[in-house]
Amino acid sequence: MPQSLHCKYGHIVFSTKNREPMISAEIEPRLYEYLGGIVRGAKAHLLEINGTEDHVHLLIRESKSVNDQSFIGQLKGDSSRWVNETIQELGRFSWQNGYGWFSVGPADVETAANYIRNQKQHHQNVSFEDEYRQFLKRYRVKYDEQYVWD
Repeated sequence: MPQSLHCKYGHIVFSTKNREPMISAEIEPRLYEYLGGIVRGAKAHLLEINGTEDHVHLLIRESKSVNDQSFIGQLKGDSSRWVNETIQELGRFSWQNGYGWFSVGPADVETAANYIRNQKQHHQNVSFEDEYRQFLKRYRVKYDEQYVWD
């Protein structure tokens, strides 16, 4: 086969350090735009982004040329550096150390996108911690509760 084709989707989730409510409605659009730029720079495609004041969800079509850990390091590192250099009124901004990256099948992309679009409504009833635990259980990820949060 002369071509190498690739179609992989991921639902990425991570929170602010200690789930501090640092993503206000005023900075949210700028932060999401910046995160989208990082995704595009990595030759991936951002399909959906949303979250709340303490965490963010991204749905991406992954790039075949970037490994997951490098991508996440760039996504979180560059964006937190940008927030700290650009939006001083926030104080010290940082993301949690960990993250969740969950596979999404092509048939489930629209369902995942709708889920992400409805984050603010969803979190009127469910905490980030409970939501994240549900993801870990749904994807059968073994975890130790004492190491999930920072």
